[in-house]
Amino acid sequence: MDLHLWFAFVAASVVLLLIPGPTVLLILSYALSQGRRVALATVAGVTLGDFLAMSASLMGLGALVLASATLFTVLKWVGAVYLVYLGVQLWRSAGSGAALGALAETTALPARAVFGHAALVTALNPKSIAFFVAFVPQFVDPVAPLLPQFAILIATFVGLAGLNTLAYALLADRMRTKIGRPGVIAGLSRAGGVALVGMGVMTAALRRA
Repeated sequence: MDLHLWFAFVAASVVLLLIPGPTVLLILSYALSQGRRVALATVAGVTLGDFLAMSASLMGLGALVLASATLFTVLKWVGAVYLVYLGVQLWRSAGSGAALGALAETTALPARAVFGHAALVTALNPKSIAFFVAFVPQFVDPVAPLLPQFAILIATFVGLAGLNTLAYALLADRMRTKIGRPGVIAGLSRAGGVALVGMGVMTAALRRA
């Protein structure tokens, strides 16, 4: 694909990714409450979810979701339920007044389960699918072969998204070790849990354009 068009896509993607959203909040919450191992599992899950959502969008699922009220509703409710579930789990993992080490030991979440939840929430988010359908075609040359362009754009966006979420996860993990106070960690985890529940409610209320 044209190099100038690719640079424009990179610039637009970086601007969009730097804006904190539900994904960043999810990673920050896990990093602060569960530590680096679970945070990295979240990063991997979100990256896989972005890849699946973007690939599905460009293969035509996005147009199907926008055209089918039933499919849109199913994806919307699945994503909403998982967001609420993750929010409740984060709230419950916050603990009360125990030492940070004991908190991590007694409320540690399995990295594999966190990876699956993050991937599923990201991949089944109808807003993400609709976003990719609206965003990506602006940087595609309809005259050139589409498949190589799609492959380049998917690899570029997913790579940038992975680096962005990884940076947030490592930064949050460093904050966690410096804060060292279970009350602060618990408060941040509860705030993240409430925010995720709110995002689940917002997702459930999302209407088709």
